[in-house]
Amino acid sequence: MRKKCVAGAAEEQGIFTLSVPTGGGKTLSSFAFALKHAIKHGLDRIIYVIPYTSIIEQNADVFKAVVGDDQVIEHHSNLVEEETTAQARLAAENWDAPVIVTTTVQFFESLFAARSSRCRKLHNIARAVIVLDEAQLLPVEHLQPILDTLQLLVDRYSASIVISTATQPALNSREIGGEIFKGLRGSRELMDDDVGSIYESLKRVEVQLPADLNTHSEWEEIAEALIKQEQVLCIVSTRNSCLKLHALMPDGTYHLSALMCAQHRSDIIAEIKAQLQKNEPVRVISTQLIEAGVDIDFPVVYRAFAGLDSIMQAAGRCNREGRHACGKVVVFNPPAKIPPGILRKAADATKTILASGVEDPLDYRLYERFFSDLYWKANTLDQENIIGLLTPDRADFGISFRTAASRMKIIDDTSQKTVLVRYKESEKLLDLLQKKGPERWLMRRLQRCSVNIYNHEFDAMLRSGRLQELHPYIYAITTAGDYSSKTGLLVDERPFEPENFIL
Repeated sequence: MRKKCVAGAAEEQGIFTLSVPTGGGKTLSSFAFALKHAIKHGLDRIIYVIPYTSIIEQNADVFKAVVGDDQVIEHHSNLVEEETTAQARLAAENWDAPVIVTTTVQFFESLFAARSSRCRKLHNIARAVIVLDEAQLLPVEHLQPILDTLQLLVDRYSASIVISTATQPALNSREIGGEIFKGLRGSRELMDDDVGSIYESLKRVEVQLPADLNTHSEWEEIAEALIKQEQVLCIVSTRNSCLKLHALMPDGTYHLSALMCAQHRSDIIAEIKAQLQKNEPVRVISTQLIEAGVDIDFPVVYRAFAGLDSIMQAAGRCNREGRHACGKVVVFNPPAKIPPGILRKAADATKTILASGVEDPLDYRLYERFFSDLYWKANTLDQENIIGLLTPDRADFGISFRTAASRMKIIDDTSQKTVLVRYKESEKLLDLLQKKGPERWLMRRLQRCSVNIYNHEFDAMLRSGRLQELHPYIYAITTAGDYSSKTGLLVDERPFEPENFIL
């Protein structure tokens, strides 16, 4: 695969896809392409765009091992300023380095930004090789302006783009449901005609689907099945489901969800890897945060029914290193409803495909059909009318840069608030925050010890005195007792069901 990437690097600039199964070495193969392609065409830098901060340091370390620490700049919310030089901080803000590793949020929100502090890096996106890792996670509600912008970078600003994923989204222009989907033009697959044989040769698991897609299992039944396994990972779709199932498991079972701060999750994942390495019993209940890019390997994985892309990503955590003859992935119907919105539409699209008599849900040829169906089911691919806001009005030729920038949110933070938690070193950092105020380096470090919760959860905690306002609009839990070393932030246990508030 690396040889094919290196050979493909000699081609003319444009848009490339890299379709390789999870655990197939996409990171180094795509980096090899980017290096050779940049040299071939005299390009200035490589920009590696990753969806989650939880895996950004992992990939940056891989690149640093290849080209040296001083050639790679990380630009994301986890950057600790006091541990970097002033020159490195300036380079991060300007993206003035040979290799930039950043997040999907930072990359796309910068492209649509209206503030000079975020726009000062834009000129360095031109003449770059841009690798979009785990591209299936591009937000559907903003997909059209994102694709239009990527095409513009290629057409006018001498950029080349690599769309890298095991579950290749259908991003090329096509007709969907009788309507024209304006996608990307002229993309080339780096694995060319060998995609099918690569997926077949790297097949390491068998998927067991529920006998009836409409019959649901109870949590107790699922827990009983998990307890019988010595090493097992179970992935569910919501934090509430994760808590409920974890409560039914024996002591020592790990919990992973966004109720745990980033540092806590990193610590737990390191513990899990160590136990797997020593071949000790280990059981994990997790939300889907573990699916994209986390290098972890279980012989058995259970996955609550979801979109085909999620099932494939879950399978990528099973027998990843091929240490077993064949791994086992069990898909089950959970008792909890799939959350409304794009997750439910993805599950519905999957049910339609499976009902047509599909034998293997990991067949890579299904993903074009799945994503085409998903995009067609979506209410809109430009939810906030970003394209309209950035198109000159016929009357006054006005372009609403600031409005577009404020609406272009890769992660919708209007329904959530951030809470700082007391975990390990954050106790001292919170004391420092209270004394000195929100200095930039301090807030950067505290981001590793923050948790986002829904507004109704925040309000309930505030009313009960479990939150304190350390500085205007900066809240932290009052005592360490509100944060569990097992499950993270202890919020109101009553589940919030949006359907109950619809009249």
